[in-house]
Amino acid sequence: MVETVPEALQSAALRLALERGPDNVRVEEIAQAAGVSPRTYNNYFASREQAIVAGVAADRAATAAAAVLARPAGVGLGDAVIDAVAGLYTDPGDHPPAALLMIAASPALRACYVEALTTFEEPLAAAVTTRCPGIGPLAAQVLAAAVGAAARVALRQWLHGATEVPSMAGFVVPSGPLPDLVRAALLPLAPALDAAKP
Repeated sequence: MVETVPEALQSAALRLALERGPDNVRVEEIAQAAGVSPRTYNNYFASREQAIVAGVAADRAATAAAAVLARPAGVGLGDAVIDAVAGLYTDPGDHPPAALLMIAASPALRACYVEALTTFEEPLAAAVTTRCPGIGPLAAQVLAAAVGAAARVALRQWLHGATEVPSMAGFVVPSGPLPDLVRAALLPLAPALDAAKP
């Protein structure tokens, strides 16, 4: 499968950031590694941080949507969505654990990652309409946006309690288990998700 320009930029940005550290990568280097001009790069991303986290966030959004669709028909939409999204934070997915550690250790990358959670909305809305064919596209988009917002709130709260380990400059230890916090943030949405039956 041929990579699109944004995918090539995301791959190059993540690879270079893992190799050199995110602060040692320039936009020009990412563009060159992806085989495009810096101007083309700027058509897709406003910063190097956005490019670094974009691939990780997009993959996680696709994984969550696939997990929702993979659940048996007898499982309610609320449980399917909550389990899928909370499960993202127990499984590192296709990206090496170093990618998530790098994001957690950088305030700029953490902020971009939290904002990149909006990438959940489109694949999750598509999964909701596939699983519940009678639901309208607007309702599916609203539900997906609510899930994305709840996940962002949980992630912000989790990172808000993060502390830097003094003996390991730049290494951040977030507070508490994130999957539990994500699950708790999503639980109030379960009735709305379950009501989305045709």
